[in-house]
Amino acid sequence: MHVLVVEDDESVASSVMEGLATANLGATLVGSGTEALRSFAELSPDIVLLDLGLPDMDGTDVCRSIRSTSSTPIIILSARDDEIDRVVALEIGADDYLVKPFGMRELIARIRAVVRRSSTVEPESTKSLRNYGPLSIDSRSRRVTLAEVEIYFTPKEFDLLDYLSRDAGAVLRRAEILRNVWETNWYGTTKTLDAHVAAIRRKLGDPGWIVSVRGIGFRFGLPE
Repeated sequence: MHVLVVEDDESVASSVMEGLATANLGATLVGSGTEALRSFAELSPDIVLLDLGLPDMDGTDVCRSIRSTSSTPIIILSARDDEIDRVVALEIGADDYLVKPFGMRELIARIRAVVRRSSTVEPESTKSLRNYGPLSIDSRSRRVTLAEVEIYFTPKEFDLLDYLSRDAGAVLRRAEILRNVWETNWYGTTKTLDAHVAAIRRKLGDPGWIVSVRGIGFRFGLPE
């Protein structure tokens, strides 16, 4: 696995690079958005660790640019701890968000979880093409089409849509969704889930595909 680290703070960068080396993960460090985009194109890393406060551009612009052409996992590492910053980052395609300061063991665990989820190949028995009216979800190729037009989803958005649609009509609890899609016991804000649901609804063009059930969670089904 190769990691592209985009961080201009030398102390943070040094700590992250040392932690990645200890975990036997190869890494390349860059300190600006311009360098990040150039290195991403040249190296094709397995995952990107991206700071938001870069000297030449905001990290959200780097995230948007990468996500416009690639589904490579992106984890935001930022000192910005406001909920709106998390929501915006997740809505534009980031797969996870970690607030500084953070522990290296947690970062390594999140890297491995995100990469595992994005590269998991399903057993032959569960590979399938499922149709819901004009919507088709192919778990094998990880492709989604609506009225025969393919729609691009980030890895985590696809995982969430795939999980919800496997039990169409059932109300799934927030904790259950987070546990199965994010593969962790989630202790932070559930706005992570809300942001991904909002992004899926926007791309499908109708909020009726995923209905909020107040106090419980979400239900997938055909819009009325």
